[in-house]
Amino acid sequence: MSSEKILIVDDHKRVRVSLQMLLQDEFELVNTLSNPKSLLSELQSCQYDIVLLDMNFSAGINTGNEGLFWMQEIKKQNADLVVVLLTAYGDVELAVNAIKNGASDFVLKPWDNNKLIITLKTALKLRNSKLKIQKLESDKRELSKELNHNQTEIIGQSKVMMDLKKVISKVAKTDANVLILGEHGSGKEVVAREMHRLSNRCENVFISVDMGAISESLFESELFGHEKGAFTDAKEAKIGRFELASGGTLFLDEIGNLSLEMQAKLLSVLQCRQVTRVGDHKARNIDIHLLCATNKNLEKMVEEGSFREDLLYRINTIRLDVPALRDRGGDIVLLAEYFLLKYAKKYNKGKLRFTIEARDKLRNYSWTGNVRELQHAVEKAVILSEQNMITSDDFLFKQINGQAVRISPKSFEEMEKQMIIMAMDRYKGNLTHMAKELGVTRPTLYHKIKKYDL
Repeated sequence: MSSEKILIVDDHKRVRVSLQMLLQDEFELVNTLSNPKSLLSELQSCQYDIVLLDMNFSAGINTGNEGLFWMQEIKKQNADLVVVLLTAYGDVELAVNAIKNGASDFVLKPWDNNKLIITLKTALKLRNSKLKIQKLESDKRELSKELNHNQTEIIGQSKVMMDLKKVISKVAKTDANVLILGEHGSGKEVVAREMHRLSNRCENVFISVDMGAISESLFESELFGHEKGAFTDAKEAKIGRFELASGGTLFLDEIGNLSLEMQAKLLSVLQCRQVTRVGDHKARNIDIHLLCATNKNLEKMVEEGSFREDLLYRINTIRLDVPALRDRGGDIVLLAEYFLLKYAKKYNKGKLRFTIEARDKLRNYSWTGNVRELQHAVEKAVILSEQNMITSDDFLFKQINGQAVRISPKSFEEMEKQMIIMAMDRYKGNLTHMAKELGVTRPTLYHKIKKYDL
């Protein structure tokens, strides 16, 4: 028995009784009406899922116009309510007219019990599928709006940032593939989200994928999806990131971390703009605006044979270079003020201000972790502040070999974080050299960098 409720409207008692007896084991609730004049008030008093409606009520009239009239009144009140019409007159033109005006289906009297039940169940399944699709589309739009609303904006008035903003505003209106380059923490994803916000796809979803965090064994499943039973743990079908992003923007971060085998699979999809789920043979078309980002020198990787030249050409129609924070001059204090307001509000600290000395210290510090490091430094200062002024002493830096680094770590994790920051600065983000110096593997170092958001 289903959980749906059905209302039967027919002026013949025998018909109502027969239908009620037939359907009482199929539906949670089966009610009947003999007169359609009380139909609308009945629909307001109970949340029905389907109405089985006779088309003729007046003696001697068999045009079906009465049924069409009441069906239209039902649809005015609830457009999603399923209406199946009953008639003793098998007129094909009347049936077509009823379907055009909103009927889900048409049943002739006398009916076949099994066919009638199948007709009602099928109409409900179609209705439920339609409602589910509508909800998914609505949720997708709302999620996209929420994500775009809450995204970090591009803040900066330095010449390099103003030039970058101009290019973004021009490129965002196109579907050209864009490669975003910049150091760790410089704001590559912020740039990607701004491009989506300014694009013609802004009402659709923005999907961000950290390519460095996807293992080679799960690469196809995560990006292209899989069918149920495609492999041991595939208990349900899964939509890949490419399909999820279709109609919107797909941002592939850390693309320089892909193996050559994964690069080949990615290139194939980008060339044909189709994905095939693991365990399936059907190719699905995708419509995405592709944005990629990395802190690596891809041209050098091409020369070394670790990155495909044809993939680089495919993703690099437009190249955007995000400047390091140390090259942005007055933007350092501007960003610090932005983060100060944000975290003062978040932690209920009232109105906080920087002292002149604090501003100078922030301005003169070599931000190896770029905007992300500045953000964390300000947040920590706000949390620990006990007055309405953030002083230079709230930022614990010292100079080692001409470079400013944090001091006085209060935990093993903070010390580990500082060691990674120092190695990152020395080797300009080269994970191989950093891992060798720190005595860890590249994957371990990569996960540490993600853990500390460096």
